[in-house]
Amino acid sequence: MATPGSRQPVVCQRGGSIPRPLRSAEARSRFIEGSIVKIFMENFLTYDICEVRPGPNLNMIVGANGTGKSSIVCAICLGLAGKPSFIGRADKVALFVKQGCLKAVVEIELFKPPENIIITREIHVVNNSSAWFINKKPTTLKTVEEQIAALNIQVDNLCQFLPQDKVGEFAKLSKIELLEATEKSIGSPEIYQYHCELKNFREKERELENLCRDKAIALEKMRQRVERYKQDVERYHERKRHLDSIEMLERKRPWVEYENVRQRHEEVKQSREQAKEELKSLKEKQSPVTKKIQETEEYFESLDKKIRDKAAEIKDTSQKCKQKQDALEMKDKQIEEINQALRMKKYEEMDRKRKIQNTQKVIEDWKNELNTIADCENLQPQIDAVNNELKKLQEERTNIDIDISDLTAQKMNQEREMKRIIDRLGQLNNIMNMKEENLKVRFRDTHSALMWLRQNKDKFKKRVCEPMMLEINMKDNKHAKYVENHISANDMRAFVFESQEDMEAFLVEIRDHQKLRVNAVCAPAASCAESLPSRPIEELCRYGFFSYLRELFDAPHPVMSYLCAQYRIHDVPVGTEKTRNMIERVIQETKLRQIYTAEEKYIVKVSAYTNLTLSTNSSLRTAQFLTSSVDTDERRQLENEQQDINNRIKSLDMRLTTLFARQKQLEHRDNELRQQKKELFERGNKKRQLESKIGVKYDSLRQLEQDAINLEKESQQANAKIKEINIQKVRLVTELMHLVKNCISLNILKADLVLQSTAVAAEKNRLESEYKAASVQLRTSEQRFRELDDMKRVLTENCKELLNKARQVCKLSPDQHLPKEFQIAFQALPNTLEEIDACLNEERTRASCFTGLNASVVEDYNKQTEEIQQLTEFLEKKKNELDTYKQNISKVKERWLNPLKSLIEQINEKFSSFFSSMQCVGEVDLHVENEEEYDKYGIRIRVKFHSSTELHELTPFHQSGGEKSVSTMLYLMSLQELNKCPFRVVDEINQGMDPINERRVFEMVVKTACKESTSQYFLITPKLLRNLTYNDKMTVLFVYNGPFMLDADKWNLKSFCKRRRRLGRMDDEQ
Repeated sequence: MATPGSRQPVVCQRGGSIPRPLRSAEARSRFIEGSIVKIFMENFLTYDICEVRPGPNLNMIVGANGTGKSSIVCAICLGLAGKPSFIGRADKVALFVKQGCLKAVVEIELFKPPENIIITREIHVVNNSSAWFINKKPTTLKTVEEQIAALNIQVDNLCQFLPQDKVGEFAKLSKIELLEATEKSIGSPEIYQYHCELKNFREKERELENLCRDKAIALEKMRQRVERYKQDVERYHERKRHLDSIEMLERKRPWVEYENVRQRHEEVKQSREQAKEELKSLKEKQSPVTKKIQETEEYFESLDKKIRDKAAEIKDTSQKCKQKQDALEMKDKQIEEINQALRMKKYEEMDRKRKIQNTQKVIEDWKNELNTIADCENLQPQIDAVNNELKKLQEERTNIDIDISDLTAQKMNQEREMKRIIDRLGQLNNIMNMKEENLKVRFRDTHSALMWLRQNKDKFKKRVCEPMMLEINMKDNKHAKYVENHISANDMRAFVFESQEDMEAFLVEIRDHQKLRVNAVCAPAASCAESLPSRPIEELCRYGFFSYLRELFDAPHPVMSYLCAQYRIHDVPVGTEKTRNMIERVIQETKLRQIYTAEEKYIVKVSAYTNLTLSTNSSLRTAQFLTSSVDTDERRQLENEQQDINNRIKSLDMRLTTLFARQKQLEHRDNELRQQKKELFERGNKKRQLESKIGVKYDSLRQLEQDAINLEKESQQANAKIKEINIQKVRLVTELMHLVKNCISLNILKADLVLQSTAVAAEKNRLESEYKAASVQLRTSEQRFRELDDMKRVLTENCKELLNKARQVCKLSPDQHLPKEFQIAFQALPNTLEEIDACLNEERTRASCFTGLNASVVEDYNKQTEEIQQLTEFLEKKKNELDTYKQNISKVKERWLNPLKSLIEQINEKFSSFFSSMQCVGEVDLHVENEEEYDKYGIRIRVKFHSSTELHELTPFHQSGGEKSVSTMLYLMSLQELNKCPFRVVDEINQGMDPINERRVFEMVVKTACKESTSQYFLITPKLLRNLTYNDKMTVLFVYNGPFMLDADKWNLKSFCKRRRRLGRMDDEQ
């Protein structure tokens, strides 16, 4: 029994006299050389093992899409040394090996008398390599390509081999490419070779024409140059005379320069000696001034030292004066303090007398009041009643204080709990703010719509949920990737409405009026949020599943209802790596349609054709929107707790307000009772208090009388102290006057010294100014002497260099004098540099008029003459060679163009005939822009499918897909009888055709491909129209696949046909 992924084709060959695969001598004679006799595939694409035996004429390969028809085409291409790019399906040959296998085998048997050729290709996944065999013997790819080329098999030619993925490219072929493909496909090998030779000959002809033209131009230029050389030879001698004159002037010029510098050297030498004498005289004059300045500085320093000493004495004397003045001020303060103390005694005595008078008056008043007071009544019962009521009030106040303290503590606890809840809600709100910021950055229009919605929620009849990415809160952020990979990005930013009417009003405002691009969805009318999964999650735990998607997050009821209805999140399980490791078993046993593993998503489908289970998997994208989630249960619980605490705090505040009011009433009553009690006590104790007060006042009066002060005695003592202090002041004043006189004399001496110092400083400054002036003159003289000395040294070096240079120019030795012939020649020349330079410029100007002339001008003239002779001979040779190429082109063109035109006329005849039979018009002609440009020749196909239109060239853009398919098919059919290739492959060319054109084209294919001596033809199609015309020479190959297919070696066509006929007879009898 075949596995679901394997495909075993059933090869059914349909024909009146062919009950089994063709192997008779008659059948073998119908194969042409290079036709395919057998195709064998092992582990190729989706095939485990398969063998196909086509017929010699038309082979129809029929099967449903996905059964493996095009895999046979791929096997033909790759088995005959084709590249994967020819098929257009993959870029590596290893990708054609069946999944899970390391090697695939493709074997093609080609007809070639006396013994067929069997080409085998082993494809290895490792290193993407292939091994080749011919007749079971190892060989190389190059040898295989040579064998295939010898049989004129061209799998890279769309006129011979047209795979499914290349059908559209045929119409894209340029006219030039179509001509080359046609030449390779049906023309004799010589035609394509002649075409290539023509292109090469034409290219070489162009090269020779360009070469001859360039050489002819160069020859003419060389002849003109030789003519100019004749004049240059004559001018050369005149230039030589000017150069000799220049040489002699250049020899004299260094001697004149030397003489000028030597004279300048003598002048500088004399100036240097004068500067030296002047410098010596200045130094002798400056020596006495320097000595006098030094003496003045010493005297100035001695005066400055004396001034500093006097200043120190003055400072010391001033300090002593200051001390004496401070002592005098201290004595004055002592006198003031004594006087102040005496005044205070007088004030105290006056105050004592006043107090005695006041006390005597108070005693008299209290005695009068005491006499008027009657005997006290009995007030004790009233006092006891007030005390009892105060006791009860105190007990009640104590209870109220206790209650207030308890309620206050409870309120503080509630407020602390409220602060904790508010902080936690703030943290949760920060997470929501982060999610909103993410929404604003990624989807600005959606965020703007969200702001509008929050301000206008009252405009909607039913509940409106914000975008899902804000409403969905993951219970565990690591599961966010499953939800985001399951829900589309458009729905993640969509608003969810409970009412269709609300949603339409919202979209009109946001999309039409505000021009914002937003998404909105409507939750189903019947809630799906509580939908049950197809099976409990406990049944899936053994496969590694731990939850359904719905249980991974929280969301409002409308959002959850929409997701359950649209995405069936209540029935999509989420698994682990264990699920991934046993995924095939999970798919087969659970029949789940969508599955999530740790890092992948699987989608399972069932084929409508074969009932096979097909699965695709993809890696999970990283979560972007739901990684920051708010625990809605926690938030809801916190909000409820916040409300409860608010209610409790309000209740406590009301109770506290009542207790404070009662407490205030009790305090007021307490104050009233205490005042009443106080008044009762005062009424009972007033007489005793008066008697007690009078006694106290008498004691105070006796004390005041005893504290009398003797003011006369105090005054005498103060006067004695002041007298003693005044005597001390006289002594201090005398000492101060002596110190002041001493300070004045010291200041006079210091002033005299300062005047002397000023005079000495002025003299010193004058001498220094004179010294500086003399020093400037001295430095100037020294500077001038150094400059003259440096100039003398430089001129001496220049004289030596110029003398050596002059001798070198005249080629003299260091001790050799100027020869007489030079002296005589120099006498005829100017004697100054200006005149010599003027003559040099004149001679050089004249010589420059003869530029480019030298002693080799005659040699160049002879050399150019010889080159002209050689170039003339070379040009003649190339012209002869060009004539030969033109003759060869003419001959090859005749051999190529005439057969090609005949061939294209035959193609056009058949192509036009095919189109005429379809009531359409088609033409094929040779397109030529320039008869000499052989690489621009091409085949042009023009077609007309409607009588009302003109003929149009077949292009990738003008015709419809069906029209391009019909044109391509009919062109290939036009090549069939002219074909020189052993077989042709066309894969699903009829897919774009309408039924009428498909039927017509099919009949033409059958008629053309089933003629005698035509090449083998493979036509691949997934379906056929009913009641088509067939031919006995056709071979129909049916490709089936499925889980109940027999192995290829167990299939018996005869038994199948007998069983089918027997079943047919049983149906007729019934």
